[in-house]
Amino acid sequence: MSKPRETAVYTHGHHESVLRSHTWRTAANSAGYLLGSLKPHMKVLDIGCGPGTITADLAELVPDGHVTGVDRAPEILEQARATAAGRGLTNIDFAVADVHALEYPDDTFCVVHAHQVLQHVGDPVQALREMVRVTRPGGFVAVRDSDYAAMTWYPPVPGLDDWLDLYRRVARANGGEPDAGRRLYSWALEAGLTDVTATSSTWTFATEEERAWWSGLWADRTLASAYAGRATSGGHADEEQLRSVSEAWRAWGRRSDGWFAVLHAEVLGRKRA
Repeated sequence: MSKPRETAVYTHGHHESVLRSHTWRTAANSAGYLLGSLKPHMKVLDIGCGPGTITADLAELVPDGHVTGVDRAPEILEQARATAAGRGLTNIDFAVADVHALEYPDDTFCVVHAHQVLQHVGDPVQALREMVRVTRPGGFVAVRDSDYAAMTWYPPVPGLDDWLDLYRRVARANGGEPDAGRRLYSWALEAGLTDVTATSSTWTFATEEERAWWSGLWADRTLASAYAGRATSGGHADEEQLRSVSEAWRAWGRRSDGWFAVLHAEVLGRKRA
């Protein structure tokens, strides 16, 4: 019987406006719930590693261990390798992989980690089952995903409501689930994890610099990324509507009282020994 394979399309792609946010991510701002469980000797698998900034941080936190970063997109792995090389890390490697059918033996890793991955895959429960399979008994499965419907902001710029509605429609048409965060705990239980801790945390953008950065990357992403192309080719929006949403982001970013919060759900599960 053949293994399941990915069916969803990655909504964002790897345009510069996307990588602007991905390269900002660190273990501290994106995997804090996991860090207390790491030990120096651990062997870690980082799924959906993208440009490798979190992966490199994890490698520094397990100096006597090893980290493998995997992603479906071969082209982004070159940037991840450059990130690791630039930091002089030797306990790290990268490979192409599909989380639905990982090409690793059972019980290989002490920790299997995925940040902002399950919202983009076709079968998140199968993905979690594969993560559990390659985790050693007593090891950890750690996943963190945002929840778009739970994102909130002020002031209530009308065009941002249009953005949220559009993004959720495009993501679902691509086979993903943009409101993955609220589902993580349920998915983990369905995948067979029994020793599970569910938590949440946020990214908050409120200073002038933070507002400019967050609004700018979404304004650009709305017009120039793979997401923009999928919005128009899928009949979800035309170019005029995308320009309107992009300008709404810039208008919000100019507000001195602007505030935006991104809710993330986190699940830390331990594989039964």
